Amino acid sequence: MEGIRVSLACALLVFAVSSIASASILEHTFNVQNLTVSRLCKRQVITVINGSLPGPTLRVREGDSLVIHVINNSPHNITIHWHGIFHKLTIWADGPSMVTQCPIRPGHRYAYRFNITGQEGTLWWHAHASFLRATVYGALVIRPKSGHSYPFPKPHKEVPILFGEWWNTDVVALEEAAIATGVPPNNSDAYTINGLPGNLYPCSKDRMFNLDVVKGKLYLLRIINAAMNIPMFFKIANHKLTVVAADAVYTEPYVTDIITIAPGQTVDALLHADQSIGSSYYMAAHPYASAPAVPFPNTTTRGVVRYSGTSTSQRVLMPTLPSFFDTPTAHKFYTNLTSLVGGPHFVPVPRHVDEEMFVTIGLALEACPDNTTCSKFSASMNNHSFVLPKKLSILEAVFNNVNGIFTKDFPDQPPVKFDYTNPNLTQTNPELLFAQKTTSAKVLKFNATVELVLQNHALIAAESHPMHLHGFNFHVLAQGFGNYDPSRDRSKFNFVNPQFRNTLAVPVGGWAVTRFTADNPGAWIMHCHIDVHLPFGLGMIFVVENGPTKSTTLPPPPSDLPKC
Repeated sequence: MEGIRVSLACALLVFAVSSIASASILEHTFNVQNLTVSRLCKRQVITVINGSLPGPTLRVREGDSLVIHVINNSPHNITIHWHGIFHKLTIWADGPSMVTQCPIRPGHRYAYRFNITGQEGTLWWHAHASFLRATVYGALVIRPKSGHSYPFPKPHKEVPILFGEWWNTDVVALEEAAIATGVPPNNSDAYTINGLPGNLYPCSKDRMFNLDVVKGKLYLLRIINAAMNIPMFFKIANHKLTVVAADAVYTEPYVTDIITIAPGQTVDALLHADQSIGSSYYMAAHPYASAPAVPFPNTTTRGVVRYSGTSTSQRVLMPTLPSFFDTPTAHKFYTNLTSLVGGPHFVPVPRHVDEEMFVTIGLALEACPDNTTCSKFSASMNNHSFVLPKKLSILEAVFNNVNGIFTKDFPDQPPVKFDYTNPNLTQTNPELLFAQKTTSAKVLKFNATVELVLQNHALIAAESHPMHLHGFNFHVLAQGFGNYDPSRDRSKFNFVNPQFRNTLAVPVGGWAVTRFTADNPGAWIMHCHIDVHLPFGLGMIFVVENGPTKSTTLPPPPSDLPKC
């Protein structure tokens, strides 16, 4: 027995040493700079990282550490958010401007340092200061540790597919005009796949993404929706896709011919190159417009899947995309994904709930100084319209116990209960349209389990909102249409294998029930994945208190943290 104990101890020591040895510290430099590019018959100055659109793909293994030196050689303030990374004890690297840091000013630099722990799959990074996310973004690919494998067949090749939006104008000026007027920015002029619009747009015949494949091979598409506020339908002509992960969480394999993906979300899907060599096949994406009455850019971006041995002169088949307004197809995809029970990093649903929150989300109006109705749009989460601080980041205020930067009064319930999905309600209750401007937070005890019901309302427009939570994944226990009714809907909860993700498209005119454990101390923003700097950007803050040990305590800020 003693010999067995010694052998086991030696084995554990070897395992620990090998695990440490397999992890790496990877350093990159991100040079933020302006670049003049040609798109849609026009030359346009944009802000990019390292001279490319999209920016560089970061490839790491689970357990690695990243050091990203961001040098701001642009004329704009900048921060970078590592979308979906947990940032356990590295919250100062999360990146949302005025939440976890002040922005990096022109001519300055900052090094983001964080670990990749307990996550595998596809995430991404993007600017989190002003509208620069339109051009400052890229993929973050997390492979298993050395010696570990995927829970699905090994692909021949892995290919990032990033959807974006393109404006034939200065996007920072576009945002400034939106802030001044309170009216949403003009619609984009094109959608893109890996920065290229595709040949349905003017002057874009040769600006189309090409994916060369070999018949019989398997390809892993790492799909990212980096569009500003547009969910997308995506198909490849004559091909099925097998979804194996979402938001860097492995899923039960789900075979489908269409992907629906909200802004901020990622989907990993296997493509089997099993079609004829005699043709090429368009991959195409266009919007899912959940609010038909709201104007949207109704165009289509496409690329080409070309088999080795196929002539460029042969025909290219086009997939049939759903209607822009096909909510049933979108909802079917969103709700058919389930977690891979027992897969790498699988997290069971916490059953005990400490905090119950019911949060209404949607558009509102901003009251004019003379109390008359004006056309400025605002946003509302439980009738609070989020405002970013200007003097100090929220996280610095938390760490240094500074008063006056935010309030600790975000409510667990809306102030008034009403028929949330009734679009005619404001005719008799116009006061519901106006939300108070606040920088408010919900304070959570360390390790508290939070059940958060997100309820869309239809006061101005009923639409699907992509809600993203920094620092955590949440289980999606159930989702549906109409007003959430616990006496009816709790029976629908999935406690076995629900989705576990960081961004959720709350159904149009509907609700979703999520649950997460607040085991990550600090200040974390939850917001609709549109620019939260805009007056109609939905947002609120969770402040998670310190735990009982050093490893569960908010660390001090790095010495090079930018100052306001």
